[in-house]
Amino acid sequence: MSALRRKFGDDYQVVTTSSSGSGFHQQQATAAAPKRKRQRFVDKNGRCNVQHGNLGSETSRYLSDLFTTLVDLKWRWNLFIFILTYTVAWLFMASMWWIIAYMRGDLNKAHDENYTPCVANVYNFPSAFLFFIETEATIGYGYRYITDKCPEGIILFLFQSILGSIVDAFLIGCMFIKMSQPKKRAETLMFSEHAVISMRDGKLTLMFRVGNLRNSHMVSAQIRCKLLKSRQTPEGEFLPLDQLELDVGFSTGADQLFLVSPLTICHVIDAKSPFYDLSQRSMQTEQFEIVVILEGIVETTESSFTDPNFRVHGGERPREGQHH
Repeated sequence: MSALRRKFGDDYQVVTTSSSGSGFHQQQATAAAPKRKRQRFVDKNGRCNVQHGNLGSETSRYLSDLFTTLVDLKWRWNLFIFILTYTVAWLFMASMWWIIAYMRGDLNKAHDENYTPCVANVYNFPSAFLFFIETEATIGYGYRYITDKCPEGIILFLFQSILGSIVDAFLIGCMFIKMSQPKKRAETLMFSEHAVISMRDGKLTLMFRVGNLRNSHMVSAQIRCKLLKSRQTPEGEFLPLDQLELDVGFSTGADQLFLVSPLTICHVIDAKSPFYDLSQRSMQTEQFEIVVILEGIVETTESSFTDPNFRVHGGERPREGQHH
């Protein structure tokens, strides 16, 4: 602990962690200072608090990639657009069949056995709508069917088939990709509530724990840490969100995780670390964030996912002391 005193001064806290349960519960020997809520750049659920402004005409770029825009929308908007698009398309196509029947006079002669209509047994708009649904869904009850005496109906049938295939491929593909996204998989990944600064293997180390609650493994799991803080360059340029990489084992391969049980992730505070010149008092006053990013492939679906999880915020310093 002498090295710890030299680094952080005489005032430090001792923190112990219990091994019961999932291994993430920590018991603090001394009362911690009350937490002050600050505006974060990245929330603990991985959502970035960024609002784009002054885009002007640049918003049209979202429409140029409409498929990705729909996938990124919230579920309620996805379902609304899904239902609205199908409803409008169905009503439009049913109206086209009804207009053809109306212009040919099929609505008045539908019960005449000697007359051949464009679509048999279409008397009004509901019957035209049912014919469209039977054709589009390939139900084919056989009661309503198109005849060969209606070339405009054949052209409309071809147009309906092409348009229906495009709408189905676009919307159903969008819904399928959104449902198969492994974002919810991150809900079963647990991070420790606090980061701990302590001695390990004779080195001052920043540590936190991560664990997987599911029995299914994650393939090629890799963890990275980013330090976000503002700084001023020697030229006088102010960088509000400068990103620095925290080494959590990249040089030794320790960042490649075999996450079958809770693991402790370590960042050695040496001369190359951004925290090397910070004292305990400085860590309380400095404004910074540490974002931990866990990447991997879900074993069951073979879908890759990324879980950005906020761990440490400036002014809410890591706990110093022993870590068991």
